[in-house]
Amino acid sequence: MSDKVRVGFIGSGGIAGTHIKYLKMVKGVEVVALSDVSQAAMEARIKEHQLDGAKTFTDYRQLLKMKDIDAVSVCTPNYLHYKPTVDALRAGKHVMVEKPMAMNAREAAAMCAAAKKAGKVLSIGFQQRFVPGTSFIRRAIEEGKMGEVVYVRAQALRRRGIPSWGVFGRKDLQGGGPLIDIGVHIIEVSHYLMGKPRPVAASANCYTYLGNKPPEATAPWGPWDYKTYTVEDLAIGLVRFETGATMVIEASFAAHMEDNDVFKTTIFGTKAGATWGGGTPKLFTDYCGKMVNIEPKALERDDAFAVKMRSWIESIHGAPNPAPGEDGLAVQQILDALYLSAEKGREVQIK
Repeated sequence: MSDKVRVGFIGSGGIAGTHIKYLKMVKGVEVVALSDVSQAAMEARIKEHQLDGAKTFTDYRQLLKMKDIDAVSVCTPNYLHYKPTVDALRAGKHVMVEKPMAMNAREAAAMCAAAKKAGKVLSIGFQQRFVPGTSFIRRAIEEGKMGEVVYVRAQALRRRGIPSWGVFGRKDLQGGGPLIDIGVHIIEVSHYLMGKPRPVAASANCYTYLGNKPPEATAPWGPWDYKTYTVEDLAIGLVRFETGATMVIEASFAAHMEDNDVFKTTIFGTKAGATWGGGTPKLFTDYCGKMVNIEPKALERDDAFAVKMRSWIESIHGAPNPAPGEDGLAVQQILDALYLSAEKGREVQIK
């Protein structure tokens, strides 16, 4: 491969536009082709980002036949992550696939296997690990400043944040509701901060009480399609890890609570605690006989999404992959176990 990375897109909706925006900031990257079932969506992206000369395909398999494409960004709905990713890898392309990685762990494992067999980079769209301040807590844990992590509380909550667009309310196309849509991000970054321990068991409950009815109050994003709403409004879960640590997860599209949005994780260690999200990260520990709070006075200024896309290109050139498929597989195993536990009404093992 030359120094230039030529990128094609499978899926040309809003998230593809965000990918293109940041890829255009990376030296040596050229977006050369788009695919989507909607010709209008492709033309909108071409106009928005001035992609003169970019080819368009309504069948992504035709895009994958282009020999001058080095990498592909998969920006489709969740149920269409697996096959285009595997097809792209088999066609010899590096891949970035948006979160969640797949509809289930079986698909995610097959995607990892395809990347390994092809010898290509597979990255997952986990931008929270690039948020300024993430490295601060991650380093504190890696260097033993927090001792042993014993408990994590991960929250991705919305008071009334049911999307009124797309297929977010359809379990058959999304795999679930807030747990797999926004919960995946807080689970991912929490697991990453902990050092990515192996999950061994999960227990969860899911509740639907608002989304499947007409809205009784003004919704910030407008009315949703309650008639096709088959996902949870609120998911509560507990994950146990082989280290003995426990993670509690709270994720909601719709919850009766004070704040409109809560997106944070709280980490309890034997030597110190920490908070991430909702502002500057903080450490809580004991020092010189006193309880003290520690926070950085300066953080990185990079946009997390910009770092995510730049890091993907750098990994194609040989740098370490900061969000590999194996990380996505671990998160998918957690999601699968939580949903299965809620369905069966008991704790389930994660193999």
